[in-house]
Amino acid sequence: MSKIKPSKGAPYARILGVGGYRPTRVVPNEVILEKIDSSDEWIRSRSGIATRHWASPEETVAAMSVEASGKAIADAGIRPEQIGAVVVSTVSHFHQTPAIATEIADRVGAGKPAAFDISAGCAGFGYGLTLAKGMIVEGSAEYVLVIGVERLSDLTDLEDRATAFLFGDGAGAVVVGPSDEPHIGPTVWGSEGDKATTIKQTVPWDAFHGGDVSNLPLDSQGEIKFPAITQEGQAVFRWAVFEMAKVAQQALDAAGITADDLDVFIPHQANMRIIDSMVKTLKLPEHVTVARDVETTGNTSAASIPLAMERLLATGKAKSGDTALVIGFGAGLVYAATVVTLP
Repeated sequence: MSKIKPSKGAPYARILGVGGYRPTRVVPNEVILEKIDSSDEWIRSRSGIATRHWASPEETVAAMSVEASGKAIADAGIRPEQIGAVVVSTVSHFHQTPAIATEIADRVGAGKPAAFDISAGCAGFGYGLTLAKGMIVEGSAEYVLVIGVERLSDLTDLEDRATAFLFGDGAGAVVVGPSDEPHIGPTVWGSEGDKATTIKQTVPWDAFHGGDVSNLPLDSQGEIKFPAITQEGQAVFRWAVFEMAKVAQQALDAAGITADDLDVFIPHQANMRIIDSMVKTLKLPEHVTVARDVETTGNTSAASIPLAMERLLATGKAKSGDTALVIGFGAGLVYAATVVTLP
């Protein structure tokens, strides 16, 4: 017989507050067109993106996260020192160690919480949310701060016609806390590693570490290009449209609801065509509000779902208590979907 006492966590968990931060610089498609042979009409028709935000040197991964977190903590109505864990999803924090979560935890005044980073690309927010729910129910933390943050402008090849227009910067955060009722459904998540190369970094960091640099890509000026994110656009599109609609339906089934029960749909803001195709495949009713933040924010990877959630609530297009389906998907290929009650 085990001598370990059972944990004393909450019966359930829920999102209590949300906050977002978008860099001050707004970049229209015209700026992107300075280095690629394309057009505003082509970019809009293929992606739905008109503008995106790019961070200044001062708007670091940590700085943006602190701003978004402060708003989420205030929205949740708790004190920073009540936070028992900080989970940060990002692929654009360039220090291997320490985790940026530790700096963020200190700067928001969280005291000495557990703090760590995860790398799950555009599904990272869903992964973090699932970890937070587990911590609260298990009893290892009463409140968890989950952050999705990216400076993807640092990982964008502005001469790559296929991706130069896609990416933006920003941070989104939520506070997850205890609940007497289920407000975060079961997570449907997974990976398809056999497709990992469809979204990837162009060259690994160790290519610059005393190796042969003759095979590294060069820009139009003959300079070695910094590593960037590249993808096989058509393969990613097909996977997202057909496979992720199935995952989204599985999340609805796991939560015990149908599309008719939904108020809001918040997919990863990768591409407007993907979003519209998923809406059609899922046969979402007209009353369901669909997040289309990608038009003015671009693809911000792990930050896209909480940023879209924050904007829907701030503009009144969604309201507290609404039932929302959220799904993230991207590099790996990884995915995570769940049904939540909006804060």
